[in-house]
Formats: sequence, structure tokens, C-alpha cells
Amino acid sequence: MPASTISRPAAMPHDAFDWEGETITAIDRRLDEIDRLSHALDAEEVQPAIEQGAEAKYEFPPGFRLSVVIPVYNERDTIEKVVRRIDQLPVDTEIIVVDDCSTDGTRDVLARIAHYIDLKIKYHDQNQGKGAALRTGFEAATGEVVVVQDADLEYDPRDILTVIRPILDGEADVAYGSRFSEARHANSSWIHRAGNRFLTWLSNFTTGLQITDMETCYKAIRIQALRSVTIEQDRFGFEPEITAKLARRKFRFVERPISYNARSWKSGKKIGIRDALQAIWCIFHYGWRD
Repeated sequence: MPASTISRPAAMPHDAFDWEGETITAIDRRLDEIDRLSHALDAEEVQPAIEQGAEAKYEFPPGFRLSVVIPVYNERDTIEKVVRRIDQLPVDTEIIVVDDCSTDGTRDVLARIAHYIDLKIKYHDQNQGKGAALRTGFEAATGEVVVVQDADLEYDPRDILTVIRPILDGEADVAYGSRFSEARHANSSWIHRAGNRFLTWLSNFTTGLQITDMETCYKAIRIQALRSVTIEQDRFGFEPEITAKLARRKFRFVERPISYNARSWKSGKKIGIRDALQAIWCIFHYGWRD
């Protein structure tokens, strides 16, 4: 389905409609001031954590731009914090949010965020799935490196700097953030961990890679490598598909450890057994296809 782009709304005239003695424009300004104050308070939480790491002192190449693509579906409670944390990263960042036909008020939250953070927002008219949302976001990306960020705060945006650094250092074309290479894996059930390990092992078997977390959200890819493949899968089959297609083209892979705070299905986790079975099909289909 076609996607549409939202732009930052134009300011209303100063003599806009009066309401109980105050103009709508004045009210809008005060709401924007509240948003900016809230943004600044959140930045106080984010920035010290960033500065504690070695990545904060890393010098990015002149003119470097990072594209962060966020597929979102019914995440009104977390999307704002995710966007704020990305906006606080010490790198020129293009934030692309693809709303996959949310029905819970996420779109209203995004429209409000766009008043004080520069966003590219793409809207799907029908719910199509994560892979379809990423396909839309990738088409809009203009940065030298593209990274995927989920909207539910299972992944901490502060880890993005760690994930992309091997690409900037010329060590890799593709960098994955691994939830399993270090013991920073909170709340995930043993069933979830075992399923991920099995799917990763199966993917490695067909691609020849030696990664530990094929299903990770954090996939950072050079734009040239990303443009060399076409994403076909609309749902979570995207993960094994992109891995297999990039591996078959002999792009260099590395992993970096990341933190992970899993949420339960009760809390809104959207992947299930049907997606696991689809992933197995995709592993063999794309891993062994000529």
C-alpha cells in the first residue's frame, strides 16, 4: 500500500481563533515549551549514560550521517522515549519512523513529537508487518549506514554507537548487535532464548556465518550493501532473509554485544510460533536459493 509523509505543521497566524482570552497560537507555543522541557529532562537521563562509554569520544567521519529506521505498530507508550534517546546520540541522525497502521493513538504521539524533533514519518494505510515497514523505511534512507531500531524499548538506543563502529572503522559491511555474546540479557524466557539460538544455528548452517544472534533487531548495514538486496518478506521473515541475502553476496559481518530487556507477550510482544515456522522456511529458502 502507498505510504505518506508527514511534515512539521506550519505555525498558525498570530490572530488565530481566540479561546477564553488566549489564542490557539499561544496555547500551541506553551505546549511546545512543555514538550521541549520534557525533552530536556529526558536528555539528562540519556546523555550521562552516553558519556560514560568510550563511544561518546569516538570521532565520526566528516559529513557522516546515520539513518535509523523504526517500524512501529501500536507503541504509543514507548515510541516517544525511543525517538528522544536516538535524537540525543552524538551523531548526525536521520530518524525514519514507519507507522504500520497503528490504531492505539501512536500516530497522534508521532505528530506531537514532530513539533520538536526532526522526523521522517511514513504511514501505511493497512497493517502489513515489520518487513514491509522496513522496506518503506529503507527506501527513504539517505545516510551512509542504516540501522534498525524497534519501538518497544527492548533495545537501548545507546547501544547503536557500539554496533555501527566496526562499519565506520572499515572492519565490516554489516554489524549485528548480539544479545547473547555477553550476559546483559534481562527478563527473556528460556523458551525465547532457546528458539533464537536454534534459528541462529540453522541460519549459520545455510549461510556459513558464525554469528550468535540472527534474530536481533540491531542490524546496521552500509547503504550500498542494503541497496544490493530486495526485501520480499512482509513480517518477521525479514530477519533470516536479509541475513541470507547479505551473506550470499559475501559482505563482511561482525557482531557487537548489546543489552536487552525482553518484554512478555502479555506486555505486547508481537512474535509467535507462526513467525518461528516462517523463519525456518525463510532460512532454507533464502540460504540455499541460487
